[in-house]
Amino acid sequence: MNALGQSDNGDPSSPSHRRRLRYSGTHPKSFQQKYKEHNIAAHPALRDHLRAKGKTPVGTHIPVLIEEVLACLTPRQGEVVADCTVGYGGHASEFMKCIGPNGKLIAFDVDNTELEHTRHRLSKGEAPVSFYRSNFAGIAKVLNKEKIDGYDIIFADLGVSSMQIDNPDRGMSYKHDGPLDMRMDDRLKQTAADLLNTLSQEQLSRVFWELADEHDHREIARQIVTRRTVQPITRTSQLVHLIFNVKGLTVKTWRQQQRSARSGSLHPAARTFQALRILVNDELGSLNELLRVAPYCLRSGGRIGIISFHSGEDRLIKQSFRDGIRNGIYRIAAKKVIVPQIKEILSNPRSASARFRWAVKPVEGA
Repeated sequence: MNALGQSDNGDPSSPSHRRRLRYSGTHPKSFQQKYKEHNIAAHPALRDHLRAKGKTPVGTHIPVLIEEVLACLTPRQGEVVADCTVGYGGHASEFMKCIGPNGKLIAFDVDNTELEHTRHRLSKGEAPVSFYRSNFAGIAKVLNKEKIDGYDIIFADLGVSSMQIDNPDRGMSYKHDGPLDMRMDDRLKQTAADLLNTLSQEQLSRVFWELADEHDHREIARQIVTRRTVQPITRTSQLVHLIFNVKGLTVKTWRQQQRSARSGSLHPAARTFQALRILVNDELGSLNELLRVAPYCLRSGGRIGIISFHSGEDRLIKQSFRDGIRNGIYRIAAKKVIVPQIKEILSNPRSASARFRWAVKPVEGA
C-alpha cells in the first residue's frame, strides 16, 4: 500500500483505493497532507522545485558532505563498510557504489521505522548489505555474526535525520505541534516530556547549557518548573511558547527578525530542543562508546569518519582522534575540521552546522 491507500500498482480502480484527505488553501501545510512528498520519486518535478528552494521533501533526507566523506575515507572495491547511522541511506548508497558486489555494507540504526524503509530502498543496491537495529555499541558484536575480522571503514552521521524532524509525531520539531517524544528508538522508556516534568530546575539548567550552549538556560529551566506545577508540559508547542516568552519574542517579532539582516539565525527553541533530544537518546554516551570500540573493530589501514552537529560532540571526536595518534592507535587524523561549503549550505540549510573529522589506523607491518 502507498501513502494514498492505493495498491502498489497505483490503480485508482483498485478496491483498496481511497481518496486523499482534502485540505484548505492551494498547498498542503501539515506533514500528513504532503502526500506527494511522501512518494517523491513519483514526483521529480516537485522534488527539483523544493530542492531549488533549499528545502528537503518530507520523508527524505539529504546527506551532507558527500564528496568530502568519500574523498577522505576512500571506499574501494571489495571493502567492508559499517554505516553506524544509516538513516535514509544517502551516504550508504554512495559507499555501495564504491565497494561493489564484492564488498559489503553493514547498516545500523535504532529507528526501526526508518530502518525498514531504508532496507527496501537499498535492497537493490550495488553491494550486499546487512541491517541491524542497534546503536553504535553494536558494531563490535556484529563482527562475529557477519564472520568478518573487522571493517575497512566505520562511518557515523550523528544527530537527527530530516525524516525525524519533519514528522510532528516524533516530537523533534519546534515548527509544528506534536507530542514531546524525541525518542529515536521507541524501545526507550523515557520521553522528552517525562524528563521535562521530572528533572529538577538545576538539572534542566545544566542540560540546556552543557548539551546545547543555551545562554538562557537558567530562566528556561525556572519557567519550566513553574509551568509544570500548574500543567504538565507534554506538547512541543507548549515548550516553544515558553521559550519565546523567556526570550521576549512573539512569532511575529521572530519572523520580522528572519526577514531582516539577521535572517537565517537559529530558531529561539533550537538549542533547547537539541539538548532534550541528546539527553533522551543518550547520544553522547553512544558516541563515547563508538569512539572506544571503533579502533579495535577496524582492519589494518582502516578509516573512521564522523559527522557531528554539536560542539560537544565535535570536541569528543577531536580529542579521541588526537589521543589515538598519541597512543599509536591511529596513524593520521584530520588536522582541521571539515565543514560544508557555502554552495551546499544554500542548497541544504540543514547542513550548516555539520562538522566532519576522520582518522586512519596504521597498516600492520608497515
